[in-house]
Amino acid sequence: MTKEVKEKQPKNIKTITKKIEGETWTKALDEAFKKANKKAKIDGFRPGKAPKSVFLKKYGEESLFYDAADLCLDKAYEEMIKENEKEEIVARPEIGVKSISKDGVEFIFTLTLRPEVKLGKYKGLKTKKEVVKVTKEEIAKAIDDLRARYTENVTKEGKVENGDTVIIDFKGEKDGVAFPGGTAENYSLKIGSNTFIPGFEEQLVGMETGEEKDINVTFPEDYHAEDLKGAPVVFKVKVHEIKEAIVPELDDDFFADLNMEGVNSKEALEKVMEENMLTQKEVQAENKYLDDLLEEAAKGVEVEIPHVMIHEELDRMIKQYEQNLQMQGLTLDQFFKFTNSNEEALRNEMHDEAEKRVTFRLMLEEIAKAENIEVSDEEAKEEAKKLADKYQMKEEEFLNVFGGLDMIKYDKKMREAMEVLKK
Repeated sequence: MTKEVKEKQPKNIKTITKKIEGETWTKALDEAFKKANKKAKIDGFRPGKAPKSVFLKKYGEESLFYDAADLCLDKAYEEMIKENEKEEIVARPEIGVKSISKDGVEFIFTLTLRPEVKLGKYKGLKTKKEVVKVTKEEIAKAIDDLRARYTENVTKEGKVENGDTVIIDFKGEKDGVAFPGGTAENYSLKIGSNTFIPGFEEQLVGMETGEEKDINVTFPEDYHAEDLKGAPVVFKVKVHEIKEAIVPELDDDFFADLNMEGVNSKEALEKVMEENMLTQKEVQAENKYLDDLLEEAAKGVEVEIPHVMIHEELDRMIKQYEQNLQMQGLTLDQFFKFTNSNEEALRNEMHDEAEKRVTFRLMLEEIAKAENIEVSDEEAKEEAKKLADKYQMKEEEFLNVFGGLDMIKYDKKMREAMEVLKK
Protein backbone atom coordinates (compact mmCIF):
# COMPACT_ATOMS: atom_id res chain seq x y z
CA MET A 1 0.00 0.00 0.00
CA THR A 2 1.34 3.42 -0.86
CA LYS A 3 0.24 6.80 0.32
CA GLU A 4 1.22 10.08 -1.35
CA VAL A 5 1.37 13.41 0.41
CA LYS A 6 2.00 16.65 -1.53
CA GLU A 7 3.53 19.54 0.34
CA LYS A 8 3.82 23.21 -0.55
CA GLN A 9 7.33 23.98 -1.77
CA PRO A 10 9.40 26.90 -3.03
CA LYS A 11 9.17 27.89 -6.67
CA ASN A 12 10.35 25.22 -9.13
CA ILE A 13 10.57 22.62 -6.35
CA LYS A 14 8.02 19.90 -5.74
CA THR A 15 8.25 17.37 -2.93
CA ILE A 16 6.50 14.03 -3.11
CA THR A 17 6.32 11.85 -0.01
CA LYS A 18 5.44 8.22 -0.57
CA LYS A 19 4.78 5.88 2.32
CA ILE A 20 5.25 2.13 2.05
CA GLU A 21 3.33 0.25 4.71
CA GLY A 22 1.05 -2.72 5.39
CA GLU A 23 1.57 -5.97 3.51
CA THR A 24 4.14 -4.47 1.12
CA TRP A 25 6.32 -3.37 4.03
CA THR A 26 5.87 -6.67 5.86
CA LYS A 27 7.04 -8.62 2.79
CA ALA A 28 10.01 -6.29 2.41
CA LEU A 29 11.00 -6.87 6.06
CA ASP A 30 10.76 -10.65 5.50
CA GLU A 31 12.99 -10.42 2.42
CA ALA A 32 15.44 -8.25 4.32
CA PHE A 33 15.53 -10.82 7.13
CA LYS A 34 16.28 -13.71 4.73
CA LYS A 35 19.09 -11.72 3.16
CA ALA A 36 20.60 -10.63 6.50
CA ASN A 37 20.19 -14.07 8.09
CA LYS A 38 22.44 -15.66 5.45
CA LYS A 39 25.33 -13.54 6.74
CA ALA A 40 24.41 -13.54 10.43
CA LYS A 41 26.73 -15.23 12.93
CA ILE A 42 24.60 -16.70 15.68
CA ASP A 43 25.91 -19.36 18.06
CA GLY A 44 24.35 -22.76 17.47
CA PHE A 45 23.04 -22.00 13.99
CA ARG A 46 24.51 -22.24 10.52
CA PRO A 47 24.24 -19.07 8.38
CA GLY A 48 20.67 -18.64 7.18
CA LYS A 49 19.21 -21.23 9.58
CA ALA A 50 18.54 -19.14 12.68
CA PRO A 51 14.82 -18.61 13.47
CA LYS A 52 13.59 -15.08 12.96
CA SER A 53 12.87 -14.64 16.64
CA VAL A 54 16.46 -15.55 17.54
CA PHE A 55 17.84 -13.22 14.86
CA LEU A 56 15.67 -10.32 16.04
CA LYS A 57 16.65 -10.93 19.66
CA LYS A 58 20.33 -10.52 18.77
CA TYR A 59 20.22 -7.82 16.11
CA GLY A 60 16.88 -6.09 16.63
CA GLU A 61 14.13 -5.47 14.08
CA GLU A 62 15.51 -2.03 13.26
CA SER A 63 18.57 -3.70 11.67
CA LEU A 64 16.27 -4.76 8.81
CA PHE A 65 14.67 -1.39 8.14
CA TYR A 66 17.09 0.10 5.60
CA ASP A 67 17.56 -3.14 3.67
CA ALA A 68 13.78 -3.37 3.43
CA ALA A 69 13.63 0.24 2.32
CA ASP A 70 16.13 -0.49 -0.47
CA LEU A 71 13.87 -3.31 -1.66
CA CYS A 72 10.93 -0.89 -1.86
CA LEU A 73 12.71 2.08 -3.37
CA ASP A 74 12.67 1.13 -7.07
CA LYS A 75 8.94 0.53 -7.09
CA ALA A 76 8.23 3.72 -5.15
CA TYR A 77 10.43 5.70 -7.56
CA GLU A 78 8.73 4.24 -10.64
CA GLU A 79 5.29 5.02 -9.22
CA MET A 80 6.36 8.57 -8.37
CA ILE A 81 7.71 9.19 -11.88
CA LYS A 82 4.62 7.74 -13.53
CA GLU A 83 2.28 9.80 -11.38
CA ASN A 84 4.22 12.97 -12.23
CA GLU A 85 4.90 12.24 -15.91
CA LYS A 86 3.20 15.49 -16.94
CA GLU A 87 5.62 17.53 -14.86
CA GLU A 88 8.69 18.96 -16.64
CA ILE A 89 11.37 17.50 -14.41
CA VAL A 90 14.72 19.04 -15.39
CA ALA A 91 17.14 17.22 -13.08
CA ARG A 92 17.60 13.93 -11.30
CA PRO A 93 15.17 13.76 -8.36
CA GLU A 94 16.77 13.82 -4.93
CA ILE A 95 15.78 10.88 -2.74
CA GLY A 96 15.69 10.71 1.04
CA VAL A 97 14.06 8.82 3.88
CA LYS A 98 11.69 11.00 5.87
CA SER A 99 10.84 8.37 8.47
CA ILE A 100 11.26 4.63 8.98
CA SER A 101 9.92 2.20 11.59
CA LYS A 102 8.37 -1.23 12.00
CA ASP A 103 5.16 0.24 10.56
CA GLY A 104 6.63 1.46 7.27
CA VAL A 105 8.98 3.80 5.45
CA GLU A 106 8.35 7.28 4.05
CA PHE A 107 10.46 8.26 1.06
CA ILE A 108 10.77 11.91 0.17
CA PHE A 109 11.42 12.77 -3.50
CA THR A 110 12.47 16.32 -4.30
CA LEU A 111 11.72 17.25 -7.91
CA THR A 112 13.26 20.22 -9.69
CA LEU A 113 10.78 21.47 -12.26
CA ARG A 114 11.40 23.56 -15.32
CA PRO A 115 11.48 27.21 -14.22
CA GLU A 116 9.21 29.83 -15.69
CA VAL A 117 10.91 31.58 -18.60
CA LYS A 118 9.87 35.04 -19.78
CA LEU A 119 11.22 35.81 -23.22
CA GLY A 120 12.49 39.19 -24.28
CA LYS A 121 12.90 40.25 -27.88
CA TYR A 122 13.96 37.31 -30.01
CA LYS A 123 12.79 38.36 -33.48
CA GLY A 124 14.31 41.02 -35.68
CA LEU A 125 17.60 40.94 -33.83
CA LYS A 126 20.28 43.31 -35.10
CA THR A 127 23.10 40.77 -35.00
CA LYS A 128 24.60 40.23 -38.44
CA LYS A 129 26.76 37.44 -39.78
CA GLU A 130 30.28 38.44 -40.73
CA VAL A 131 31.01 38.37 -44.45
CA VAL A 132 34.19 36.34 -44.86
CA LYS A 133 36.85 36.38 -47.53
CA VAL A 134 40.32 35.00 -48.06
CA THR A 135 43.12 37.35 -49.13
CA LYS A 136 46.06 36.53 -51.37
CA GLU A 137 48.36 37.17 -48.43
CA GLU A 138 46.53 34.58 -46.33
CA ILE A 139 46.76 32.02 -49.12
CA ALA A 140 50.47 32.69 -49.55
CA LYS A 141 51.10 32.31 -45.80
CA ALA A 142 49.07 29.07 -45.69
CA ILE A 143 51.16 27.65 -48.54
CA ASP A 144 54.38 28.73 -46.81
CA ASP A 145 53.20 27.01 -43.62
CA LEU A 146 52.37 23.89 -45.65
CA ARG A 147 55.84 23.90 -47.23
CA ALA A 148 57.39 24.36 -43.79
CA ARG A 149 55.73 21.13 -42.62
CA TYR A 150 57.61 19.29 -45.37
CA THR A 151 60.96 20.82 -44.42
CA GLU A 152 63.90 18.39 -44.44
CA ASN A 153 67.06 18.74 -42.39
CA VAL A 154 69.98 17.89 -44.70
CA THR A 155 73.59 17.51 -43.55
CA LYS A 156 75.74 20.35 -44.85
CA GLU A 157 79.38 21.40 -44.95
CA GLY A 158 80.57 24.76 -43.78
CA LYS A 159 79.73 26.76 -40.69
CA VAL A 160 76.76 26.81 -38.31
CA GLU A 161 74.18 29.44 -39.20
CA ASN A 162 71.01 30.63 -37.48
CA GLY A 163 68.19 28.20 -38.29
CA ASP A 164 70.52 25.19 -38.63
CA THR A 165 70.19 22.11 -36.45
CA VAL A 166 73.40 20.89 -34.83
CA ILE A 167 74.28 17.56 -33.25
CA ILE A 168 76.59 18.29 -30.32
CA ASP A 169 78.22 16.90 -27.20
CA PHE A 170 78.43 19.27 -24.27
CA LYS A 171 79.65 19.22 -20.70
CA GLY A 172 78.84 22.05 -18.32
CA GLU A 173 81.24 22.96 -15.51
CA LYS A 174 80.99 25.41 -12.63
CA ASP A 175 84.30 26.33 -11.07
CA GLY A 176 85.87 23.41 -12.97
CA VAL A 177 83.36 20.84 -11.63
CA ALA A 178 80.62 19.24 -13.76
CA PHE A 179 77.12 20.00 -12.46
CA PRO A 180 74.06 17.68 -12.64
CA GLY A 181 72.04 17.89 -15.84
CA GLY A 182 74.75 19.80 -17.68
CA THR A 183 76.12 16.94 -19.80
CA ALA A 184 74.79 15.28 -22.96
CA GLU A 185 76.01 13.45 -26.07
CA ASN A 186 74.65 13.64 -29.63
CA TYR A 187 72.17 16.31 -28.55
CA SER A 188 70.05 17.84 -31.34
CA LEU A 189 69.64 21.61 -31.03
CA LYS A 190 68.07 24.06 -33.46
CA ILE A 191 69.92 27.36 -33.49
CA GLY A 192 67.49 30.19 -32.80
CA SER A 193 65.03 28.05 -30.84
CA ASN A 194 66.11 29.78 -27.59
CA THR A 195 65.78 26.53 -25.67
CA PHE A 196 69.20 26.86 -24.01
CA ILE A 197 70.66 29.37 -21.59
CA PRO A 198 70.83 32.85 -23.15
CA GLY A 199 74.04 33.25 -25.13
CA PHE A 200 74.70 29.53 -25.66
CA GLU A 201 73.15 29.12 -29.12
CA GLU A 202 74.59 32.37 -30.40
CA GLN A 203 78.14 31.20 -29.63
CA LEU A 204 77.64 28.04 -31.70
CA VAL A 205 77.15 30.16 -34.85
CA GLY A 206 80.28 30.01 -37.00
CA MET A 207 81.53 26.66 -35.67
CA GLU A 208 82.33 23.83 -38.09
CA THR A 209 81.83 20.06 -38.02
CA GLY A 210 84.39 18.45 -35.67
CA GLU A 211 85.23 21.75 -34.00
CA GLU A 212 85.46 21.98 -30.20
CA LYS A 213 84.93 25.14 -28.20
CA ASP A 214 84.45 26.42 -24.64
CA ILE A 215 81.27 28.47 -24.33
CA ASN A 216 80.97 30.85 -21.41
CA VAL A 217 77.47 31.73 -20.22
CA THR A 218 75.73 32.86 -17.03
CA PHE A 219 72.59 31.21 -15.68
CA PRO A 220 69.56 33.50 -15.20
CA GLU A 221 68.87 34.80 -11.71
CA ASP A 222 65.48 33.05 -11.72
CA TYR A 223 66.86 29.63 -12.73
CA HIS A 224 65.13 26.77 -10.91
CA ALA A 225 68.33 25.19 -9.47
CA GLU A 226 69.35 27.22 -6.45
CA ASP A 227 73.12 26.56 -6.79
CA LEU A 228 73.12 27.73 -10.43
CA LYS A 229 71.12 30.95 -10.12
CA GLY A 230 73.20 33.77 -11.63
CA ALA A 231 76.26 31.48 -11.77
CA PRO A 232 78.90 31.79 -14.54
CA VAL A 233 79.63 28.39 -16.13
CA VAL A 234 81.61 26.90 -19.01
CA PHE A 235 80.22 24.42 -21.53
CA LYS A 236 82.78 22.32 -23.38
CA VAL A 237 81.11 21.73 -26.76
CA LYS A 238 81.95 19.57 -29.78
CA VAL A 239 79.98 19.80 -33.06
CA HIS A 240 79.39 16.41 -34.72
CA GLU A 241 77.03 17.39 -37.52
CA ILE A 242 75.36 20.45 -39.03
CA LYS A 243 71.96 20.14 -40.70
CA GLU A 244 70.40 22.76 -42.93
CA ALA A 245 66.63 23.19 -43.16
CA ILE A 246 65.57 22.74 -46.79
CA VAL A 247 62.07 24.03 -47.55
CA PRO A 248 60.64 22.33 -50.68
CA GLU A 249 59.91 24.30 -53.80
CA LEU A 250 56.48 24.24 -55.46
CA ASP A 251 57.51 21.60 -57.97
CA ASP A 252 56.28 18.20 -59.17
CA ASP A 253 58.02 16.37 -56.32
CA PHE A 254 56.28 18.53 -53.74
CA PHE A 255 52.85 18.09 -55.36
CA ALA A 256 53.44 14.32 -55.47
CA ASP A 257 54.28 14.34 -51.73
CA LEU A 258 51.09 16.31 -51.00
CA ASN A 259 49.02 13.66 -52.78
CA MET A 260 46.06 16.05 -53.06
CA GLU A 261 43.61 15.18 -55.80
CA GLY A 262 43.85 17.57 -58.77
CA VAL A 263 46.75 19.54 -57.30
CA ASN A 264 49.67 19.52 -59.73
CA SER A 265 50.48 23.22 -59.99
CA LYS A 266 50.83 26.33 -57.86
CA GLU A 267 47.53 27.70 -59.21
CA ALA A 268 45.66 24.49 -58.37
CA LEU A 269 47.13 24.47 -54.85
CA GLU A 270 46.15 28.11 -54.34
CA LYS A 271 42.59 27.33 -55.39
CA VAL A 272 42.29 24.36 -53.01
CA MET A 273 43.81 26.33 -50.14
CA GLU A 274 41.44 29.22 -50.79
CA GLU A 275 38.40 26.89 -50.81
CA ASN A 276 39.49 25.15 -47.61
CA MET A 277 40.23 28.41 -45.80
CA LEU A 278 36.95 29.92 -46.96
CA THR A 279 35.03 26.88 -45.68
CA GLN A 280 36.82 27.10 -42.34
CA LYS A 281 36.12 30.81 -42.03
CA GLU A 282 32.45 30.26 -42.95
CA VAL A 283 32.11 27.68 -40.16
CA GLN A 284 33.79 30.01 -37.67
CA ALA A 285 31.62 32.94 -38.78
CA GLU A 286 28.45 30.84 -38.51
CA ASN A 287 29.36 29.64 -35.01
CA LYS A 288 30.11 33.18 -33.88
CA TYR A 289 26.89 34.42 -35.47
CA LEU A 290 24.84 31.82 -33.59
CA ASP A 291 26.60 32.64 -30.31
CA ASP A 292 26.00 36.36 -30.84
CA LEU A 293 22.32 35.73 -31.61
CA LEU A 294 21.91 33.71 -28.42
CA GLU A 295 23.70 36.37 -26.39
CA GLU A 296 21.51 39.15 -27.78
CA ALA A 297 18.25 37.24 -27.35
CA ALA A 298 19.19 36.18 -23.81
CA LYS A 299 19.62 39.80 -22.67
CA GLY A 300 15.86 40.15 -22.30
CA VAL A 301 15.19 36.72 -20.77
CA GLU A 302 13.93 36.53 -17.19
CA VAL A 303 14.47 33.17 -15.48
CA GLU A 304 15.51 31.84 -12.09
CA ILE A 305 17.70 28.86 -12.85
CA PRO A 306 17.68 26.11 -10.19
CA HIS A 307 21.17 25.41 -8.87
CA VAL A 308 20.82 21.71 -9.64
CA MET A 309 20.50 22.46 -13.37
CA ILE A 310 23.79 24.35 -13.32
CA HIS A 311 25.44 21.58 -11.32
CA GLU A 312 24.33 18.94 -13.82
CA GLU A 313 25.57 21.08 -16.71
CA LEU A 314 28.90 21.38 -14.90
CA ASP A 315 29.00 17.59 -14.57
CA ARG A 316 28.58 17.27 -18.34
CA MET A 317 31.24 19.90 -19.01
CA ILE A 318 33.73 18.26 -16.66
CA LYS A 319 33.12 14.89 -18.32
CA GLN A 320 33.65 16.40 -21.78
CA TYR A 321 36.81 18.13 -20.55
CA GLU A 322 38.08 14.82 -19.20
CA GLN A 323 37.41 13.11 -22.54
CA ASN A 324 39.32 15.86 -24.36
CA LEU A 325 42.26 15.38 -22.00
CA GLN A 326 42.21 11.63 -22.59
CA MET A 327 42.54 12.27 -26.33
CA GLN A 328 45.79 14.08 -25.47
CA GLY A 329 46.97 11.21 -23.29
CA LEU A 330 46.20 12.90 -19.97
CA THR A 331 43.94 12.03 -17.07
CA LEU A 332 42.00 14.62 -15.09
CA ASP A 333 44.11 13.85 -12.02
CA GLN A 334 47.32 14.46 -14.00
CA PHE A 335 45.90 17.76 -15.27
CA PHE A 336 45.12 18.87 -11.72
CA LYS A 337 48.64 17.90 -10.64
CA PHE A 338 50.33 19.76 -13.52
CA THR A 339 48.25 22.89 -12.99
CA ASN A 340 48.26 22.74 -9.19
CA SER A 341 44.46 22.81 -9.29
CA ASN A 342 41.49 20.64 -8.36
CA GLU A 343 37.95 19.88 -9.50
CA GLU A 344 36.41 22.58 -7.33
CA ALA A 345 38.60 25.23 -8.96
CA LEU A 346 37.73 23.91 -12.44
CA ARG A 347 34.01 23.94 -11.65
CA ASN A 348 34.28 27.52 -10.37
CA GLU A 349 36.06 28.48 -13.58
CA MET A 350 33.34 26.85 -15.70
CA HIS A 351 30.38 28.05 -13.63
CA ASP A 352 29.47 31.14 -15.67
CA GLU A 353 29.66 29.22 -18.94
CA ALA A 354 27.46 26.47 -17.49
CA GLU A 355 24.86 29.02 -16.36
CA LYS A 356 24.92 30.61 -19.81
CA ARG A 357 24.41 27.27 -21.54
CA VAL A 358 21.42 26.43 -19.34
CA THR A 359 19.94 29.89 -19.99
CA PHE A 360 20.30 29.45 -23.76
CA ARG A 361 18.71 26.00 -23.61
CA LEU A 362 15.73 27.17 -21.56
CA MET A 363 15.30 30.17 -23.87
CA LEU A 364 15.29 28.02 -27.02
CA GLU A 365 12.79 25.62 -25.45
CA GLU A 366 10.51 28.57 -24.65
CA ILE A 367 10.87 29.93 -28.19
CA ALA A 368 9.91 26.50 -29.54
CA LYS A 369 6.77 26.64 -27.39
CA ALA A 370 5.95 30.19 -28.41
CA GLU A 371 6.38 29.33 -32.10
CA ASN A 372 4.50 26.00 -31.79
CA ILE A 373 7.49 24.09 -33.11
CA GLU A 374 6.84 20.36 -33.02
CA VAL A 375 8.74 17.45 -34.55
CA SER A 376 6.79 14.35 -35.52
CA ASP A 377 8.04 10.78 -35.27
CA GLU A 378 8.22 10.63 -39.06
CA GLU A 379 10.35 13.79 -39.24
CA ALA A 380 12.63 12.48 -36.50
CA LYS A 381 13.08 9.12 -38.24
CA GLU A 382 13.88 10.88 -41.51
CA GLU A 383 16.40 13.08 -39.70
CA ALA A 384 17.97 10.04 -38.01
CA LYS A 385 18.34 8.28 -41.35
CA LYS A 386 19.96 11.35 -42.91
CA LEU A 387 22.42 11.76 -40.04
CA ALA A 388 23.23 8.04 -39.95
CA ASP A 389 24.06 8.17 -43.66
CA LYS A 390 26.19 11.26 -43.11
CA TYR A 391 28.27 9.55 -40.43
CA GLN A 392 28.27 6.24 -42.31
CA MET A 393 26.55 4.36 -39.51
CA LYS A 394 23.59 2.01 -39.34
CA GLU A 395 20.46 3.85 -38.26
CA GLU A 396 19.95 1.74 -35.13
CA GLU A 397 23.59 2.18 -34.13
CA PHE A 398 23.38 5.94 -34.66
CA LEU A 399 20.23 6.22 -32.53
CA ASN A 400 21.92 4.32 -29.70
CA VAL A 401 24.89 6.68 -29.80
CA PHE A 402 22.79 9.83 -30.16
CA GLY A 403 20.37 8.94 -27.37
CA GLY A 404 17.28 7.69 -29.17
CA LEU A 405 14.48 9.20 -31.25
CA ASP A 406 13.40 11.60 -28.50
CA MET A 407 16.87 13.17 -28.52
CA ILE A 408 16.66 13.52 -32.31
CA LYS A 409 13.33 15.31 -31.86
CA TYR A 410 14.76 17.62 -29.22
CA ASP A 411 17.85 18.44 -31.24
CA LYS A 412 15.81 19.22 -34.36
CA LYS A 413 13.40 21.35 -32.35
CA MET A 414 16.28 23.39 -30.90
CA ARG A 415 17.77 23.92 -34.36
CA GLU A 416 14.41 25.12 -35.67
CA ALA A 417 14.19 27.51 -32.73
CA MET A 418 17.62 28.85 -33.74
CA GLU A 419 16.29 29.42 -37.23
CA VAL A 420 13.62 31.68 -35.71
CA LEU A 421 16.40 33.81 -34.19
CA LYS A 422 18.24 33.92 -37.50
CA LYS A 423 15.16 35.12 -39.38
